[in-house]
Amino acid sequence: MKKIVHLFFLVLTSAVFAQSRTIPVDTVITTQHNATINGSTFSYTAATGTQPVWDSNSKPVATLHYTYYTRNNIKDRAARPLLISFNGGPGSGSVWMHLAYTGPKILKIDDEGYPVQPYGVDQNPYSVLDVADIVYVNPVNTGYSRTIPESGKEVDRDKFFGINSDIKYLAEWLNTFVTRNNRWRSPKYIIGESYGGTRVMGLSLALQNQQWMYLNGVIMVSPADYKVIRNSGPVAEAINLPYYTAAAWHHKALPKALQEKDLLDILPESEDYTINQLIPALAKGGFLDASEKKKVAEKIAYYSGLDQQDVIDQNLSVPTSFFWKNLLRDKGGYTVGRLDSRYLGIDRQMAGMRPDYNSELTSWLHSFTPAINYYLQEELNFKTDVKYNMFGPVHPWNNENDKTRDDLRQAMAQNPYLNVMIQSGYYDGATNYFNAKYTMWQVDPSGRLKDRFSFKGYRSGHMMYLRREDLKTANDDVREFILRTMANGKSAKY
Repeated sequence: MKKIVHLFFLVLTSAVFAQSRTIPVDTVITTQHNATINGSTFSYTAATGTQPVWDSNSKPVATLHYTYYTRNNIKDRAARPLLISFNGGPGSGSVWMHLAYTGPKILKIDDEGYPVQPYGVDQNPYSVLDVADIVYVNPVNTGYSRTIPESGKEVDRDKFFGINSDIKYLAEWLNTFVTRNNRWRSPKYIIGESYGGTRVMGLSLALQNQQWMYLNGVIMVSPADYKVIRNSGPVAEAINLPYYTAAAWHHKALPKALQEKDLLDILPESEDYTINQLIPALAKGGFLDASEKKKVAEKIAYYSGLDQQDVIDQNLSVPTSFFWKNLLRDKGGYTVGRLDSRYLGIDRQMAGMRPDYNSELTSWLHSFTPAINYYLQEELNFKTDVKYNMFGPVHPWNNENDKTRDDLRQAMAQNPYLNVMIQSGYYDGATNYFNAKYTMWQVDPSGRLKDRFSFKGYRSGHMMYLRREDLKTANDDVREFILRTMANGKSAKY
């Protein structure tokens, strides 16, 4: 009889736990691992868990899931850099850079970044864990991070889901994280991809002015500058052309005179035309002379691989969606990817203004989703029934009062140590590389800070690190940036 009761208790207990689909508010699981990175073999600790977001009354209003990697046997932890990593969206988990770029493990994918079954992870021989400890942060409702409670009228969405609220609570959360892990003396770097670029621009000043936490570096990976992306006008419309040139070159869709040259030999030509001729022409709008309009259409077609009549029909302002749909319309009828135009898609019909789906994103979700779920639960031992949100419910998102570009300028002006690096893939059509260059140019109108900016381009897309060759190069660039911008005893003064 006792055995029957005991079995009943086990079944009942299992049922109760199975129905409790909530994430712990404050917990951490640590595991030990080994890696060979950049030619050096060492052990490291992975700590994955949750840490509360506190309100003004010191009550938890959310909990953020994070994964923190520290290299073992470091004699002087205070001198070791800390890299704080965010992805974008808004609403995207930290999975992308965590499992494909700077972390000690990467996806099982082919050398160009396409899914390979069985899904899983491999060692990342190019990770920057050899020179810096890394923490990957999931903002509210991404990954395993959640509000408290998860839903209902008690949730104050204004505290989390907007440009400025996102920056404010994340800066406060980082203060707690740095304090708990005794990293106040460490050189600190923040890296953000896509919308994460907007996030880290704002965090650079919020950390300084609200938390008194000063950074050595800001790294923006394929940054989204919404002061351009969400606006129309000559600059926003013209600035896509160099990306069109790159994507068309990759698909061998350019005129012979351009196609026979290397990509990096033709991009400066397309950039020069965009800045010095296309923007002034588009500024004239409908009052552009007919003969000049024809010449501009010829040049856009020349640098984009599109049909000249299509360019004229679009009034010289070709939407990116039209480009993705129509670049290869007469060359196999494929669409090209938005975030990475190397990827091809098949639509129901060839005619139209935009593709039916994002071919690159569906490809990435093939491999990232099973890999992150396997990795966190089986290798890092973080067990939960809570769903890992690759993309979480964060909308509507408040985009008002975006001062992040100037926030970065002010942070740099206040902090002589602060340097900025931008990394972009030439085939990214969502946050294109020339837009990133334009953002870099616009941060500081005085030009007095320009020597602390650097730009790195790669022959891939939004997540340029998916391509094996660029995974190595991009990590090398991050490593060099960190080592170059550490103070090394130099005083913080002008």
